[in-house]
Amino acid sequence: MANPFQFLQDVRSEGAKVTWPSRRETLITSGLVLAMVFAASLFFVTVDQTLRVAVGFLLSLGR
Repeated sequence: MANPFQFLQDVRSEGAKVTWPSRRETLITSGLVLAMVFAASLFFVTVDQTLRVAVGFLLSLGR
C-alpha cells in the first residue's frame, strides 16, 4: 500500500458496488432470525430439563 490516496479511491469504488437490502428484506430477515432464536431456546430448555430430570433420577437410585 504505497499510495493512501489510491487506497481511498479503491475503497470508495468497492463501496459503490455494494447492494444493500431493502427495508422489507431487512424486516423479513430480522423476523426469521428472532423466530429461530425462539425455537432454539425452546429446544435447549427442553433438552436441559429432560437431562436434569434424568440425572436426578439416576442420582436418586444411589440413595
